[in-house]
Amino acid sequence: MKERLKIAIQKSGRLNEKSLALLRECGIKLSGGNGKLKAEVKNFPAEVLFLRDDDIPQYVEQGVADVGILGENEVWEKKKNVLTVEKLGFAGCRMSLAIPKDEEYTGLSFFCNKKVATSYPEILNDFFTENNIKVEIEEIGGSVEIAPGIGLADAIFDIVSTGSTLLMNGLKEVKTVVESEAVLISNPRLGEEKKSILDRLVFRIKAVLRASENKYITLNAPLSAVPEITKLLPGMKSPTIVPLAEKGWCGIHSVVKEDDFWDIIDRMKDLGAEGILVIPIEKMVL
Repeated sequence: MKERLKIAIQKSGRLNEKSLALLRECGIKLSGGNGKLKAEVKNFPAEVLFLRDDDIPQYVEQGVADVGILGENEVWEKKKNVLTVEKLGFAGCRMSLAIPKDEEYTGLSFFCNKKVATSYPEILNDFFTENNIKVEIEEIGGSVEIAPGIGLADAIFDIVSTGSTLLMNGLKEVKTVVESEAVLISNPRLGEEKKSILDRLVFRIKAVLRASENKYITLNAPLSAVPEITKLLPGMKSPTIVPLAEKGWCGIHSVVKEDDFWDIIDRMKDLGAEGILVIPIEKMVL
């Protein structure tokens, strides 16, 4: 019987839908899985396990799961013997220190001998140890933001996305400790067959991630402008240039990073580019 790669993802919550979407983009089709702890994969040698995100590092270390998709923050907090294989570019957040909004923040020394509430004591302890600041850490399982208001702590350390929850609880963010995103982790002792399957999965993931970061662009331009425009649009190797029926003009096809496009579009127009089309890329294989 051929081996199957056991992929752990969050059972519910912010990472669940995005993890499933990534697997779908990779062409991995699940059967079942609604309310179940395990789903078979129809067209790839894998199965998906639905677990609590804070349990995933332990299960991957123990080999219950071979790989897992979860936030970096859980990897750092649990300190299990796992390998970070790939950063996935979604579910980004920051982990920050926050204090009551009426308090005056004077820098990290503000926290000396203060009590800080958090669900991530290991990450927080490492940070303050590195900065030679002595604090008392109050570990809380949830609703960390209420701790100062009920007198349990002087400050908090927690995940921050928009900051609205802090404001609602009379707090202000004063220091970002670390930024986190979703990652793919692996058991470091996978056999050769499962390593091979993981390599195939990572190949697909990279193709999907590259596609999300890049756009396909086509435009018409005078031949005289080609040297300058190709400097702006290097593509994967070099742009494709196609002669047009109109003498002295050509079509240029290339790939551009989405974040860079708006910075160069005016420069291309100044060089005479017309009919610029920007098209999403479904997959990008190098």
